[in-house]
Formats: sequence, structure tokens, C-alpha cells
Amino acid sequence: MKTLYELNVQQNGKDAPRYLAALVDNRLKSLDFELFNPHDIRFVDYTHPDGRRTYVRSLSFLLQRAVRNVFPEARLRISFSVTNSLYCNLEFPDGRQETDEDMAILEAAMLQMVAANLPFTREKIRMEQAKDLFRENGFTQKALLQETRGHFFTSVYYLKGYADTFYGPLVPSTGYLKVFHLVRFHNGFLLQYPQPDSPDQVDIPPKLHKLADVFEEYMQWGNIMGVKDIGSLNRKIQHEEVKDLILTGEAFHERRYAAIADAILAKRENVKLVLIAGPSSSGKTTTSKRIATQLKIMGMKPVVLEMDNYFVNREDTPRDAEGKYDYESLKAMDVPFLNRQLKKLLNGETVEIPVFDFVKGQRTFIGKKLTLGENEILIMEGIHALNPGVTRDVPAKNKYKIYASALTSLSMDENNRISTTDTRMIRRMVRDAQFRGTSAEETILRWPSISYGERQNIFPFQEEADVMFNSALPYELAVLKSHAEPLLHRITPISAAYPEAIRLMNFLSYFTPIHPKEEQYIPYISVIREFIGTTRLG
Repeated sequence: MKTLYELNVQQNGKDAPRYLAALVDNRLKSLDFELFNPHDIRFVDYTHPDGRRTYVRSLSFLLQRAVRNVFPEARLRISFSVTNSLYCNLEFPDGRQETDEDMAILEAAMLQMVAANLPFTREKIRMEQAKDLFRENGFTQKALLQETRGHFFTSVYYLKGYADTFYGPLVPSTGYLKVFHLVRFHNGFLLQYPQPDSPDQVDIPPKLHKLADVFEEYMQWGNIMGVKDIGSLNRKIQHEEVKDLILTGEAFHERRYAAIADAILAKRENVKLVLIAGPSSSGKTTTSKRIATQLKIMGMKPVVLEMDNYFVNREDTPRDAEGKYDYESLKAMDVPFLNRQLKKLLNGETVEIPVFDFVKGQRTFIGKKLTLGENEILIMEGIHALNPGVTRDVPAKNKYKIYASALTSLSMDENNRISTTDTRMIRRMVRDAQFRGTSAEETILRWPSISYGERQNIFPFQEEADVMFNSALPYELAVLKSHAEPLLHRITPISAAYPEAIRLMNFLSYFTPIHPKEEQYIPYISVIREFIGTTRLG
């Protein structure tokens, strides 16, 4: 009997590669996992998504322990991710904000523990014990999550006698965590970790203050609603407060749609084209329709133009490094043709709008004519809409740019965030299985390519937006759970998508589901209907 760590050393010697975890029979395991029987084993490093998640979880624990060492009176909150960083706050009793000196002190404490190569250890304890332990450490959200999840046992990790919980394995010891940086940012600070393809360096601090503002706004909204973490969401669902939860969330969205429409109306003399961009499954289609409705109320006549209809024909679509069609590439769009039509439309001319046949992979024309008349304004949504090159022939003063994404403000607990990427992937999985004939397995396997395209073509332009709209709703994962789990269960253990399916099922297991019959409270115009449809189940 030996551990994965010992097997790696046995196979590769004392200078064995610094793997972070391993997939054992397609299930992610920490390197202290003991091997009793023959297994299929694949070690993962930082270039693998599971390796990065393991590194970031461990780094979060290191930061938590350092805070307790040097600022025992402060509370650490890890809120959301920002370009290879975690956005954090230190809550001091006197209300003061973090300083550059605080960052230097914290980073020095972390580096000291890295040099000491302290072990991370894990213990499985009863849920009641875990609740008491977390409450003693001031983690009321962790305690509530354990209580509302209702499992008998939970795993607790220790670092230098300090206990915490994380939702996945950690690295063996602090010596693995050599690359990170702390830097003041916005109203808090960033814990920066390495780039996916450059494990030995961190990025320069991102300039994403608009994005941070949106996250903070929605976190405040969650506090007002009494739903800022999974535990408090579960409690409301278990106490049969679903209807109020849904309607309050939808009312907040409606208010945001109206505010955006007001801003467009204020610039109606110049603005002729509203552009809506965002990553996959961010709710762009619903956002464009809802804003169009608000503009109609104000006397304007919005016309929605779908950018997807301007794809080049399938045979002209570029391919990625693996030879697959790269639909996220800007070159997959017929940009010159789009600009010619936009110029004609804004000049009052009539054009015949194309319709893209996704089954045949061909652009078609079915006699659909369009002319912009008085008080009419063009709304165009697509993943590339904020890229200046897409509408290069339209003057900047004539454009109003909106960035939409599902910026999940709900957290798992005080220092474990929910990935916005996971929310979008689950949305897409449910939608594509129901409406596009794509299995959950196919969605998972395509996701790395989708994510790469977003990093190249969408995220670099998000701060160019005039306004950001967060399409996430605090209750949505409790709804998506009952739709997604049956799809994930169909993925077999030998599939390359299986490790991700297991991870997502484990993640969804923390949510109390909203019963399909309670979906009747979700308005048919809700962004969630874009993914689950309007058919009531049950």
C-alpha cells in the first residue's frame, strides 16, 4: 500500500515532477490518497484545470491562516475571481481598510509558511462536530451550509492547528505554493495566482474596476435579500420562501433593465446602435429583449439584430489548434458584410437581413428586409459585440455598449466562492441538451475551447462597456440543479468528461433544489427561461 505521492516519487525519483493532484479512475484525489488496488492513474499539474483549482484552494487556506496569524482581530472574506486573482477583503473591528503595509506583512507571513513546508492534513468528522468547530472559528456561513446540506460527515482540513473546509482536495504542503502575490485593488485586495499557461508567474494587476463594482452591488443585493451564501439560500427554500425569493430577484433585474434603458434614452440624439456582448450563456438574448421592451415603454422602437446570423459559411469557418471549428473566433464572423449592412441601416437604407442555418452551416436569405425608421434604434447582441473591430465603420458616439454576464455573487461560505464559469457551464449544459441536441458530455468536452475563445475575444473588451449587466439570479442554481443532475449522471466513468461531471455533481449537492412545480413562479420573460424553457415540469 502506498500513497499517490509515494508512487510519483517511486516512478520518477526524488526529483519527481511537482504534481498537485491526480485523477484515479477519473476521480480527482489528493496526493495523500492511499492505493490498495490497481487503478488508472493520471497525475495533474498546474496546466490542468483540476490542478489549478487544487492550487487556488490551497492558496486560499494559506492566506486564511496568515490572516489569523498576523491580524487575529480581522475577518477575511474571499468574494469573487478577477483574472487569475481572488478579490478579498479584511474586515477590521475599527472599520479601517487594508493598506500596502498590510499586504507586505501578510505576504511575508505566507512566504514564511511556504518556506517551512507545513503539511495540509484532512480529517472526516461528524456534521455536528463540524458545525461546532466552524462556529467556534467564527464561520457561521460554513456551519449553516453543513446544517442545511444534511450529510452525516464532512471533511475538515488543518494547517498548523487551524481548521477550515474546502470543496475539493488540497496540495500536500505549503511548499507547493511558491507563486502568488498580494496587491491592493478597488475596495480590497487581490490574491494573485499564476496564469493557466505560465505556472511560474502572475499577471500584472487587472484594471477591472467596473466589474468589481457590479460584483459588490450584487453582493449588497444578496445581503438585502438575506441570501449571500448557499446556506442562507437553502434555509429560505427549506422554509418555503421560494415564491418571494424568485419574485424579489426578478424585480431587481427589472429595475436594472429599466435603468439601462433610461441611460440609452438620455443619449437618443446620438445613439443609433446598442451593442450587447458577453461570454457563453450569459443571457445576452434575454437581456437584449428585456431592454428592448423597456425602450418601447419609453416611446422608442427597438429592432433586434442577431449577430449570429453573420457567421461565415461552415466551410469558411476557422479551425482551432485541434482542427475543430472555432466558432468563438472573430474570423468566424463576416465582419465586412456586417459593417456594410450597418452603415446602410444607419443611413436610412433598406437591407435584406441574412438568416444563418445552423444545421446546414450556411447563410441564407429569405426575403427578410429591414429599414430603420423614426425613433427606431438597432440592438445587436453577440460575443464579439464590444470588439471595436466588429463595428469599425460605426462612429463611437452612435454606439452604446453593454456587457452582460452571469457574475455569481452567491458564495459557498465566508472564503469559498462560486465560480461564474461553473454557473455559465451549467446553464449551457441544460439549454443545449433541451434545445440544441447537445449532450452534457459534449458541452463539458467543448468548454476548454469555449473558455479559450472567451479569454481571447470577449474578456479583453469588457471594461469598454458603458454599463455592465449581471444576469445571475441568487436562486438559479437551485433551479438548474434538478435539470442538470440527470444529464450529468448519464456521463460514464470512462468518459474524458467524467471528472468534471463528478465535480459539478458534488458542487450541486450543496444546494437544496427548488421543486419543478415551484418553477411556475419564474416569469416567462426571466433570463432563466432562456435555459430551462417555459414548459412546467411535475
